[in-house]
Amino acid sequence: MSDNEQKKTGKKYKTIDRELVYRLACIQCSDQEIAEVVGTSVETLRRRFSKILETGKQQGRQSLRRAMYEKAMNGDTRLQIFLSKQYLGMKDTPEDGDASAPLPWED
Repeated sequence: MSDNEQKKTGKKYKTIDRELVYRLACIQCSDQEIAEVVGTSVETLRRRFSKILETGKQQGRQSLRRAMYEKAMNGDTRLQIFLSKQYLGMKDTPEDGDASAPLPWED
């Protein structure tokens, strides 16, 4: 916000480091945590930096997803199992649609 805009509204705005807000959002800090670090309220943070917060959080999720995928593709079986459950709908226990029916007996 320029000095002229501040004079028109009569409000003085605290300078908040946009890059810091973005970096904290990238590592999935909560809005409360970010507000505490930059010294403002959560409401002000969300009002003034909503786009930066959303972009940073999306970027952080993408980075985490990419790192998990690469590690799984390099042979980490625990991550392979986890990702197959998340993205392929696989489960540890198979579902049997007729589990209550008695087993057939032959003599």
